[in-house]
Amino acid sequence: MKPRRPPTNVQAILDTADPTLLDLVDHVLNKGLIIDGEVVLGLANVDLVYLRLSALLCAADRLIESPAARGRRRAAS
Repeated sequence: MKPRRPPTNVQAILDTADPTLLDLVDHVLNKGLIIDGEVVLGLANVDLVYLRLSALLCAADRLIESPAARGRRRAAS
């Protein structure tokens, strides 16, 4: 039996990383996520239904500017 090599830096990082669902949701809400897609339903090379789907998922404070930030921006102008 061969002796095991000591873990590399990459292996040590990957082994210790144990993201949870909460971490994933937090990251998505902080950074934002855009989902974009198209669906075409057709029959005999005739397109019958075309759907374009777009969705933006992020925290509300990323989309709506706070009154304090608006005041700072006006004061800086």
